[in-house]
Amino acid sequence: MGVDERTVRRYVDHLLDLEVPVESVRGRYGGYRLATGHRLPPLMLTDEEALAVLLGLVAGRRAGLATATGASGETAAAKIRRVLPQRLRGRLDAVLGSLAFTSAAADPPVPEAAVLLAIADAVRHHRPVSIRYTAADGRRSDRTLHPYGLVAHSGRWYVTGVDPGIGADRNFRLDRISAATPLTGSFEPPGEVDAAQRVLTGLATAPHRHEVVLLVQGEAGRVRGGLPAGLAVVSEAVDEPGWCRVELRAERLDWVPGVLAALDLPFVIERPAELREHVAAFADRLARSARRRPPGAGGDR
Repeated sequence: MGVDERTVRRYVDHLLDLEVPVESVRGRYGGYRLATGHRLPPLMLTDEEALAVLLGLVAGRRAGLATATGASGETAAAKIRRVLPQRLRGRLDAVLGSLAFTSAAADPPVPEAAVLLAIADAVRHHRPVSIRYTAADGRRSDRTLHPYGLVAHSGRWYVTGVDPGIGADRNFRLDRISAATPLTGSFEPPGEVDAAQRVLTGLATAPHRHEVVLLVQGEAGRVRGGLPAGLAVVSEAVDEPGWCRVELRAERLDWVPGVLAALDLPFVIERPAELREHVAAFADRLARSARRRPPGAGGDR
């Protein structure tokens, strides 16, 4: 496969930046070669590639998508920087040193790298896996799982699949899995699996104190897009054309009116009845605030 002269020249210039001696050979079969006794460096990246890798490491760490070896991102970045030319190293340091983020860095619990790799391999080859899991209440158990996929959501890693022992869908947080061991045999996933949607549905239907069911007027996509991911299950109301049924779970009801107000669509509360009082109180607070005037302007405060 032929390579154009400009690409070759850039490659040679990169080697020279790394202080790798390159000799030019004249003649019909001439070209470039490394000086005797020298080898190519273990990693060679263009300016754009190096920037993409380092920014990816920074963004992944801030988003919480790291592994339990918290220093791995820093050591990987240091290794990459060591094999970069001084000129490029300085330019990348300038970018990273001047970069600011509008959101705070995430610091959620992170999974073990060995667990993540073992489960990813089981997902890819459709193999069952044995996991040692610690639930939110501290209970520990050994489970067998047919894993369908890995999902990153809100800075946490999840695995979704089926527990063949009870034949039920299960989602597990990877940071609560202390060990994952591949088992013999294989399984067949049920067609096309939307792993992300399985996890979001599981989060929205997890047991909580209150079960909230509402009818919201609007298309399912519009309603679903107006709610935080993983908060609710949205489906078209078959018996009410133009309306959607929204189901969610909540330990407290005081935050639900604000979510409904932000949705800005007509809704009907099916249950629980006490949610009506929270919505009415929220509406009264908004109305009072709307009537207030700035200090010194007179009127209600």
